[in-house]
Amino acid sequence: MKSFMKTMALAGLLALAAGRVSAAVDVTWVHPENFHDLPFPTWERKEMLDQITDHFKKLGQNLPPGQDLRIEITDFDPAGHLVPSIRLGRDLRILSGRADWPRMELNYAVVQDGAVVKSGQAQLQDMNYQQSFNHYFDTEPLRYEKQMIDNWFEKTIAPIKKRRR
Repeated sequence: MKSFMKTMALAGLLALAAGRVSAAVDVTWVHPENFHDLPFPTWERKEMLDQITDHFKKLGQNLPPGQDLRIEITDFDPAGHLVPSIRLGRDLRILSGRADWPRMELNYAVVQDGAVVKSGQAQLQDMNYQQSFNHYFDTEPLRYEKQMIDNWFEKTIAPIKKRRR
């Protein structure tokens, strides 16, 4: 009986391994020290860029099996502008809805079996970021930037099967 259970457990693991392998998403930030309106402290800047990197990786789950995504971000300007705040110990991001919309410039490539199937450069921006529908809650960090990325991804790379929050 133990042998049967071990065989079944091994078969289950093999079946899981044979299923859809998660797409690889590689995000590279090119000279982030030159980006606009990022927090000054290194740890805060890293935290913000890591959130965007993680978001691209989540979107990569929507790629067809066998496809990988390579993203090279050459410029990033999150929504709003930073105002120093001594009382809070962190800078405040003020969103006026005027000329402070989120922007991003990137190069991308979708690779399948070692061959590039789609590539290009993109300039993402959402001038109506406060007036357009957003799938993210108000408490979601970088929700305007994530929505802008979602819109580009769905239009350019692959349909988003299920909205992730």
